[in-house]
Amino acid sequence: MNHMQNLPSSPEDDSDSMATAPQSARQSHTSADSGNSMSLEPAFGDSRHWQDVFWLGIFLVHLIVVGVALGVLGLNRFRKKDRLNIDQYTNRLIGSRADLTENYWSLYAIAAGVGTILGWAWLLLLGSRANQMMKISVHVLTSYLAVLSVLCFWDKLVFWGVAFAIGSVLQFLYIISVIDRLPFTMLVLQRAVMMVWKLPDVMRIACVFMVIMCLWLALWSFGAAGVVASSIGDGGRWWLLVVFSVSLFWTGAVLCNTVHVIVSGMVFLVLIHGGPEAASMPRNSLLQSIRYSVTTSFGSICYGSLFTAAIRTLRWEIRGFRSKIGNNECLLCCVDFVFHLVETLVRFFNKYAYVQIAVYGKSFNHSARDAWELFQSTGVEALIGYDCSGAVLLMGTLLGGLITGTCAVILTRIKHSDRVIMMGLTSVLMGMILVGLAMVVVESAVTSIYICYAEDPLLIHRWDPDFFNQMSETLHERLQHRSSRGTQVLNRSRPVDHIQEMNPT
Repeated sequence: MNHMQNLPSSPEDDSDSMATAPQSARQSHTSADSGNSMSLEPAFGDSRHWQDVFWLGIFLVHLIVVGVALGVLGLNRFRKKDRLNIDQYTNRLIGSRADLTENYWSLYAIAAGVGTILGWAWLLLLGSRANQMMKISVHVLTSYLAVLSVLCFWDKLVFWGVAFAIGSVLQFLYIISVIDRLPFTMLVLQRAVMMVWKLPDVMRIACVFMVIMCLWLALWSFGAAGVVASSIGDGGRWWLLVVFSVSLFWTGAVLCNTVHVIVSGMVFLVLIHGGPEAASMPRNSLLQSIRYSVTTSFGSICYGSLFTAAIRTLRWEIRGFRSKIGNNECLLCCVDFVFHLVETLVRFFNKYAYVQIAVYGKSFNHSARDAWELFQSTGVEALIGYDCSGAVLLMGTLLGGLITGTCAVILTRIKHSDRVIMMGLTSVLMGMILVGLAMVVVESAVTSIYICYAEDPLLIHRWDPDFFNQMSETLHERLQHRSSRGTQVLNRSRPVDHIQEMNPT
């Protein structure tokens, strides 16, 4: 019976949720029309405090330690084997031949170049072909995984063949489970693209952060190439590469979410004030947003980047699987237990927190909790649960990473066939991060649109009346669906209650 807790007990509950959003809309719209909104004063004053400083310190220390380790390991094999005499400390782990760092560093450079080209191509095509590219990401990823599976089996890499086959099947099942949501998802993404395309400054910010990521990747790939070329056995190489890959994932997520904060803050302001050229727009708003994101709010970004991506991905998969279970009560009960556990985590780790961080300068957990309570109190959470824009953007990111990894595998196989898996997996991660920096621009606009719709739907109406009508209609349908589902659950439970009343113990 746990699955009943998040379901409305009657249709009246949903009508209350529908009434809450317009009521909050009128209140916040009144304050917005009066000039500068009162809720925005803390965002662009000089009273911001540093948030989540502990995680800021952890991230900076991690960056220094990992940077030094990467430099040492790369230099040890650069143009001379065992230049720093590190092999004397790894005698017990020596298990294979040693190479030079430059043998693999050039391959990483090519992989990074492919990822950068894919990311920049996505940004360049954002205004004219973004919708087609998103559809390609959704439909091509399944086929690409299947092709990779066949190639791995042909090359007698059974484990990776099975892994890609499972990935292809899961991707296909997920698409089938959300096929009815894709039209609305594409609509939201199309409007988000329209928004960011009218803000060329935020596009330039994404390009700048992509360059910063490339600079870090130059050092990271130098150290990773040194690990792959080292004389340590395969077990030692894999452990070092896993540690460095986790570090790269965190660093890439921090950079992506920094862009997320900057872009979402700007989109929120544009919607609040009616346009980038509005007289009520704060002066130097972009520069202030950048300054806050890399100073007082940077600790919150570092903290949220550790957990948000993994929890979001798990939530998408569970939601898709849960919607196709049907009437299997035993399986539904088990899945709902995991679902409610993940939903609890989402309350404290969600991507909408970054909008609150950008606008109000709150801590990450405070921002995530406030955003989720706002969605639940207005009923917009039902609309967010129906939207798959984040999953679609993730598919594009995965496809970009797989293409980058494929290029690295082909080049590595020519000269270093025993290092193919190592080079391929790490190159996939590099490609995903570089393409993700381009994707996050659109995702930031999506999150800001939902936050604005929850706080004041009339802001969306003023920006795009047709889009507002479609969002409101979809929200109404989702709330009705949730209400009818809750009524069905209650009706199924009533005979049991009646039997208990007839047979008291």
